[in-house]
Amino acid sequence: MSYLIVGLGNIGIEYADTRHNIGFTVLDALAKASNISFNSQRYGSVAEYRFKGKSFILLKPSTFMNLSGKAVNYWLQTEKITVENMLVVVDDLALTLGTIRMRKQGSDGGHNGLKDISDTLGNNNYARLRIGIGDNFGRGQQIDYVLGKWSAEEIKELPGVCDRAIEAIKSFGAVGIEKTMNVFNTK
Repeated sequence: MSYLIVGLGNIGIEYADTRHNIGFTVLDALAKASNISFNSQRYGSVAEYRFKGKSFILLKPSTFMNLSGKAVNYWLQTEKITVENMLVVVDDLALTLGTIRMRKQGSDGGHNGLKDISDTLGNNNYARLRIGIGDNFGRGQQIDYVLGKWSAEEIKELPGVCDRAIEAIKSFGAVGIEKTMNVFNTK
């Protein structure tokens, strides 16, 4: 059985190591821990990860965040993966740094990457792993905060956040979303 794991982020050196790119950060950590590498392919960087007999296609779209749907749709069709077997890893301002929440479906919550995926697929019935980046910004500073680099203090927390997100991704494929939500949404 195959799964499509999409890490949302923006390509380009100016977006590297920003809060908005936590999806890329998590997939990079998974690839590094598993000794696999990404290859540049159509609409993104792709790697294949195997765990407990399952194949996980890891996708970092190269279409920029606001056009992620094009890459997601292409790879779902190319790999013949059902939307039920897709998980989108995304940043979330509404959650404190270090908090992760898996959802079976839902609104885009104002996230342009999720909005484009939902618009392209024609529904929002896909799982997402929301990773808290906090909301430590002043009025009118949201864009600068989201696209800003991690602080030195936040950087210290990132390995643990990535480790928990990776375990949630593996659990999603191994035991399904319901059991995964029961374990990871309680922390």
